[in-house]
Amino acid sequence: MAHQPQRGGGGNDRNRRDNRNAPAVDGPDSDIVEKLVHINRVAATVKGGRRFSFAALMVVGDGKGRVGFGHGKAREVPEAIRKATEEAKKTMIRVPLRENRTLHHDGNGRWGAGKIMMRAAPPGTGVIAGGPMRAVLETLGVQDVVGKSTGSSNPYNMIRATFEALKVQSSPRQVASKRGKKVADLMGRRNDGASAPEAVES
Repeated sequence: MAHQPQRGGGGNDRNRRDNRNAPAVDGPDSDIVEKLVHINRVAATVKGGRRFSFAALMVVGDGKGRVGFGHGKAREVPEAIRKATEEAKKTMIRVPLRENRTLHHDGNGRWGAGKIMMRAAPPGTGVIAGGPMRAVLETLGVQDVVGKSTGSSNPYNMIRATFEALKVQSSPRQVASKRGKKVADLMGRRNDGASAPEAVES
């Protein structure tokens, strides 16, 4: 009898260990923004009838160049959202931003039937994009961008297409290091109107 509380306590300790180890990315990322993009009720036909559950699609980001997305499924909506959020935090990527507000260059992304395009924009433009693409760009920290979806409106395909476009974003410093040139040599040729007049590229 004296050992039963210890077994129960051991289970709690084990849960606390799991909870402590699972969100390892939460420590320095306490300011992460979470956005629910889509939630869907799905049904599985079993021997006794149909079993309903919920699927959630979440996007998380720190507003400073890091963003991720995740998908979770559970019998209850809060649990599905929790699973999707944890997966999104584990799969975050870093995207270089121009002047900490827009993209360095235009980009296109495609995933399945989903096709999107994004363009860097001058200050004051805002986030001109809709649906899942807007959620990704806002959590990423983009303030000025023009985006358009030309393919499927399926949120899963649009999210993945947006991430495919973001993964190929590169800063002038990265391009210069690859080509063995100076950043000033590359910046001298840029004239796309997306930079602030008084801004100086780093």
